[in-house]
Amino acid sequence: MDGETARRIGGWIEEHRPSVVDITGGAPELSEHFRFLVETARASGSHVMDRNNLTIIETPAFQWLPEYLAAHQVEVVASLPCYLEENVDAQRGEGVFDRSIRALKKLNAVGYGTTLPLNLVYNPLGPKLPPSQAELEADYKTELQARYGILFTGLFTITNQPIARFAEDLRSHGQWDDYLELLANSFNPATVENLMCRSTLSVGWRGELYDCDFNQMLNLPAAGKPTFLWEIVPGQLDGQAIQTGVHCLACAAGCGSSCTGTLS
Repeated sequence: MDGETARRIGGWIEEHRPSVVDITGGAPELSEHFRFLVETARASGSHVMDRNNLTIIETPAFQWLPEYLAAHQVEVVASLPCYLEENVDAQRGEGVFDRSIRALKKLNAVGYGTTLPLNLVYNPLGPKLPPSQAELEADYKTELQARYGILFTGLFTITNQPIARFAEDLRSHGQWDDYLELLANSFNPATVENLMCRSTLSVGWRGELYDCDFNQMLNLPAAGKPTFLWEIVPGQLDGQAIQTGVHCLACAAGCGSSCTGTLS
């Protein structure tokens, strides 16, 4: 994101004061405008969330992050696909689990998991639906505290979307049709009212609007045409059609899936 785009987004936040500003990446902290967006949103009364990959905290250039995030009362949402080292390293790379645990301890040390919100994210390995969020959260809390003394607020379980690298992997293993059939057969109408695309705007690095992060990855712009955040006011979006595709089945399958976990 360049400086002009960041300033325009910051101006929109100041004017319209969204209840939540959820900053994601990649690793969003790498942006030179990360602190500007955090501080602008907090000054505007927004609750700020940082989608943090944990390992960045273990790099020398970003050791300031825990104290900074705590000082601005930013909610940390961090991906940890398992509480077992071998499973995380198999999915994310050798040494990722150990660095993640060290980062979580540093977040705990400044109040995350007790006085500040620290939520972890789980998504299943392979073409299956996540287990019960409540039951898995209980397991995570028991294991992480017993093994490492780590505390956290909650666990978000997120269904794998049949897009990007996961879609390529499904096709290469001949599992595409089976996974789409699983999602379709698991459709849960109770999830529809709370789907994140109904209340959340996804803003791209150039400021363009999408109905969700997954549509952004698929280049499906909101309203079916390129629109930038600063070109709209919130009321213009009332009743606007949401761009959909087969990937949307993942958000409505089973207990549902959103950026804050299950829906029903």
